[in-house]
Amino acid sequence: MKFCIPLPLLLLTCSLLPVCDAAEDDPPNVILIFADDLGYGDVGCFSEESPFKTPNLDQMAAEGAKLTSFNVPTPYCAPSRGTILTGRYPFRHTVVRNPAPDAGVNNFGLPQSEVTIAELLKEKGYATAAYGKWHLGHQEEWLPRKQGFDEYLGILYSNDMFPVQLVHNEKVVEYPVVQATLTQRYTTKAIDFIKKNQKRPFFLYLPHAMPHKPLAVSDNFYTPETRNNLYADVISELDAEVGRLMSAIKELGIDEKTLVIFTSDNGPWFGGSTGGLRGMKSRTWEGGLRVPMIARMPGTIPRGVSNDAPTASIDVLPTIMSLTQTELPADLKIDGKNILPLLQESKAKSPHDAIYGMQGVNLATIRSGKWKLHVRNPGRVLFSHLTQQQLENYIDPRGPDGVILLAPYEQSPPSDHPGLTTGDAPKTMMLFDLEQDPGEQHDVAAANPQVVTELTQKFRAMEKEVPDFPAPKNDYLFRAPKKGEPRRLMRLIGGELEYDRIPATQQHLLKKE
Repeated sequence: MKFCIPLPLLLLTCSLLPVCDAAEDDPPNVILIFADDLGYGDVGCFSEESPFKTPNLDQMAAEGAKLTSFNVPTPYCAPSRGTILTGRYPFRHTVVRNPAPDAGVNNFGLPQSEVTIAELLKEKGYATAAYGKWHLGHQEEWLPRKQGFDEYLGILYSNDMFPVQLVHNEKVVEYPVVQATLTQRYTTKAIDFIKKNQKRPFFLYLPHAMPHKPLAVSDNFYTPETRNNLYADVISELDAEVGRLMSAIKELGIDEKTLVIFTSDNGPWFGGSTGGLRGMKSRTWEGGLRVPMIARMPGTIPRGVSNDAPTASIDVLPTIMSLTQTELPADLKIDGKNILPLLQESKAKSPHDAIYGMQGVNLATIRSGKWKLHVRNPGRVLFSHLTQQQLENYIDPRGPDGVILLAPYEQSPPSDHPGLTTGDAPKTMMLFDLEQDPGEQHDVAAANPQVVTELTQKFRAMEKEVPDFPAPKNDYLFRAPKKGEPRRLMRLIGGELEYDRIPATQQHLLKKE
């Protein structure tokens, strides 16, 4: 009896053989570059409206693939970071808030029961390192080397939170930090790691600090004669440093065995660009949840792929595990899917029936195909209660001060909104057709009641899996503010991994025994 393999199946099998053989005989390297608050329109090749030039990232996309409907699970930092490293929604990995030492928010982080990309690959003999922003817990039990990383260098939370200090493994090595040096220093550290481990498989996690505020840039990119475009300077340097990293990979002759992913944790803050999307960081509009995603691996990912099917940062871990032939954790629910086929074919379909977004501790949005339903109110324009003059004169309590937060003073004001501020007024149960209306201007819920019903049913089913998240114990040391007074940030003194060292100028604010 003669057995015949259908031609499409034969071609598919053959196309996958080089990847499988490579994973077994010569395991691929993985580099995950995670920018901070980088908007969809901050990368030139993602939007014709982009005000910035990013030739290196544009080249990376041309040499590989870009995903143009790539979503993060929350429009802010820490939960998104937990998701990209675990493949799980924030309500599963439990980091649904931002740790913040200067607000006393110290008592939670990514649990050690969670399994990260680093832990999975380390078990297969990979060298692992993380250089940059962590923000998954700054107490000892949640530090990077407890989550599978051999080495860490960076700031354990956002670069505008007191005390800003550079940590190597578990020791403070610099305080205060000259933030203008960070982008280059992280890249240099990354290249040194790659050179050291070029003969063995490695996983490099590079969560850059920029373009999170306070914006800072080195001498070679700072343009003081145009003080209102510091954001552009920062993007130029970030792009150039990605180019320097890519050049190093090529010079070492390992680019064909190295998967490089570039993406962002959420949408942009003031000064950035959503590329014509509505909203920004902190809001569940597309401007807060849709981010650039580029992947490059010559010989595995074809040149010039551009796929618009809905995907998400939950997909990064399972995609890497598929490429490296690593088994997923058997005892944990992985929400993501392997999206390597979408990186290889522009018309490949999304593996997701639906993708979900969160706001705080609650599920907030559902995206299915071209439809997006805001079950919860996506929120009004940030700082819309301020007048134009108040916006222009706004003083950021976590802004550069020349003493502890060392960065240029010319930061982007709240009047420099990064996204669309127009459209139908925000409310619950808004439905948008993102193919026809990517800027979420026109709510079409009334015209599509069946779609609303179907998406609501899926949303409610997933919502049942979301547990309650009581507020963690707070270590805020100051007395409660009087009515009408702002809540003061603790200007914590750095130099050690301690978060109770109050300067003399704030001692009068301490709670009385």
